[in-house]
Amino acid sequence: MKENPGQASVEPLIDYFNQRIPLNAEERLLVTELFKPRLYRKKQYVLQAGDHCTHFNFVVRGCLRMYKVDEKGHTHIIQFAAENWWINDIGSFHKKQPSELNIDALEDTMLLQITREDLVTLYTNAPKFDRIFRVLLENSFITLQNRLLQSISSTAEERYLFFMHTYSHLSNRLSQTQIASFLGITPEFLSRLRNRLVKSKS
Repeated sequence: MKENPGQASVEPLIDYFNQRIPLNAEERLLVTELFKPRLYRKKQYVLQAGDHCTHFNFVVRGCLRMYKVDEKGHTHIIQFAAENWWINDIGSFHKKQPSELNIDALEDTMLLQITREDLVTLYTNAPKFDRIFRVLLENSFITLQNRLLQSISSTAEERYLFFMHTYSHLSNRLSQTQIASFLGITPEFLSRLRNRLVKSKS
């Protein structure tokens, strides 16, 4: 049976959870009931600066970016998220405050979303998920901490090599401008950096 483009199976998310802690039938049913599918078209916002982040987002297919636009209009990409990744503004989500970040779709993207209230319901009815999401948030903190350390102590080449290691599956799905924004360099500098690395290998 062909999948409706506006719907998504929860199986990828159940598989994701099962790889961490196996779920029983009741827990799988909770996931099916509480996570809601939503399709975002390319360039459509999942979150805009000034709005409240009201959902945890799991990517079934597609690709998103989270970014901030500074006073000069420059875009600073904080995170990319593709299949089996999570993305949201954690501060806005938990503190119920306006976000300073944007999240938009770089491709047509299918998400499974859960609200803060339904996440509490999930924790209450199946404490196993409390542990899963705690580890998820810890890993997110580690990733952001490493990114901060890189920005203050790594060269552009080191940041690029780290990017290629972390997001190798996305390198052909992102534009040079998007990659450069994530690395904090200009597209022209990225082009020169890539050329230099290619020459050094040959």
